[in-house]
Amino acid sequence: MIAKEHVMENALVPRKQSQTLSPDPNVIVVSVKTKKLTKIKKNMERKLVGQVTEEEKNEIQTLYERRNGLNELAKILTPDNTELYEKLVKDMGETGTKFQQWWDSKSKQYGWESHPKGNWEINFQTCEITLVVNE
Repeated sequence: MIAKEHVMENALVPRKQSQTLSPDPNVIVVSVKTKKLTKIKKNMERKLVGQVTEEEKNEIQTLYERRNGLNELAKILTPDNTELYEKLVKDMGETGTKFQQWWDSKSKQYGWESHPKGNWEINFQTCEITLVVNE
């Protein structure tokens, strides 16, 4: 199963903003009068399957942030600088492997429920792990 991180359910937006697009095509983010974003998952079932320790959460959050940073760097870096480009590709591969190994290790350790059409998400605020199944 491929893991997916999930940071939080709500965030603040400007009052006049009526709809915000999400990078996830299955998520619609709409602001309401309270200025909070509401994520509506289409055709998805969510189930709380576990929780990790604060230390374990910090491990995956560090990998998550590193992976995102490397992805952003990859958008602006060209293969012209061969040495730096090769380091980036290598680091992206190593970070991606460590990221997936963390999820594999924790799911085995804690015995989290899985699903062929699902992925896990972590809430970095609560350390809770949720199984999200795409129906």
